[in-house]
Amino acid sequence: MGSVTMTSTGPLSDLLVVDLSRALAGPHATMMLGDLGARIVKVEAPGRGDDTRGWGPPFRWPSEDGHTGEPTDGTRESTYFLSANRNKESIALDLKDDADREVLLELVDRADVLVENFRTGVLDRLGLGFTTLQERNPRLVILSITGFGHDGPEGGRAGYDQIAQGEAGLMSLTGSGPDDPQKVGTPISDLLSGMYGAYGVLAALHERERTGHGQVVRTSLLAATVGVHAFQGTRWTVAGEVGRAQGNHHASIAPYGLFRCADGAVQIALGSESLWQRFCAAFDLDPELPGFATNPERVAKREETIALVEEAFASWNAADLLARLAEVGIPAGKVRTLDEVYAWDQTASQGLLVDVDHATLGRLTLPGPPLRFFGPDGTEVTRRDHAAPPTLDEHGAAIRAWVKEDDQ
Repeated sequence: MGSVTMTSTGPLSDLLVVDLSRALAGPHATMMLGDLGARIVKVEAPGRGDDTRGWGPPFRWPSEDGHTGEPTDGTRESTYFLSANRNKESIALDLKDDADREVLLELVDRADVLVENFRTGVLDRLGLGFTTLQERNPRLVILSITGFGHDGPEGGRAGYDQIAQGEAGLMSLTGSGPDDPQKVGTPISDLLSGMYGAYGVLAALHERERTGHGQVVRTSLLAATVGVHAFQGTRWTVAGEVGRAQGNHHASIAPYGLFRCADGAVQIALGSESLWQRFCAAFDLDPELPGFATNPERVAKREETIALVEEAFASWNAADLLARLAEVGIPAGKVRTLDEVYAWDQTASQGLLVDVDHATLGRLTLPGPPLRFFGPDGTEVTRRDHAAPPTLDEHGAAIRAWVKEDDQ
């Protein structure tokens, strides 16, 4: 692939990905590929870059002590952008400019994957339609992410996460009750479409090994969200029941959810009758209590079951209760705030925090990738050399030089 501006290791380290996407769905997909070692060239609009560079506060400003403070040189970065763009290079290109578009096409000629999340038809109007791109590079795999699909009666709609969560039914399943629809606390429709997109790219790359040709992979915020309806989907398509939000308790298992105790609350998950039997023995309950002996009975009497469990927990403080539940083998846990999650030894042990050196912000700690890899001898070979999200056009000169050099 010639000289590169950023070296990496990982199972995808022989791949070049051209990333034309903005915001979150596409950038999350390319970050996943970058975490696995692919070289990601992020193409951004000159002067402003990815929209998420301006999505804040919070922002991180450069400061002499390396911590958040007042700006020293007018440079800032949004924590939103930092969350989705590690392990990438940035080049600023105006796709309406002939010279810049030619640089992009030179990158396309060398690329294995191109990712875009423009509204349907935008690339065609720029002279960069899928047919044009694949004529130049028949081995190119193209990932295209839209809001509601590329075709169909509403295929042209713009896609934003919360709108997709609502339109795809997820908000109707989330909240304290049927009349309290809530969005998920992260932009889950964006993230899921990025995850499904990366999954599709890997499948297309695998097929390319057999056929020698790339293909177009399509997904959408709608498709990805419907794709995780799980049992709530078949609850309707098979059983004819419309699932609705019911707070912090499972629709098909009881007891399973958040239960109050003397000084707070804990979560338990009794996913089998043997766990129910064990739970009852630990808290002096009758496992054969009429109307509560089986899971279907307890689901039918959900409110009564919740009251039964909370009565058993009423004299326990959370810490002692969690210890008791662990002692008797009942799946349980507490609800952590994010600062608690990132301070948790278990989080650190799983490699879920990475330290990177940013060009202007200095040393940063970022949430890390959720995958680890181990060799046949059990030695971990997970990638460790993660790079910070780039500043706008940070690698532009080097990428232009590389393209020109490779042409000679």
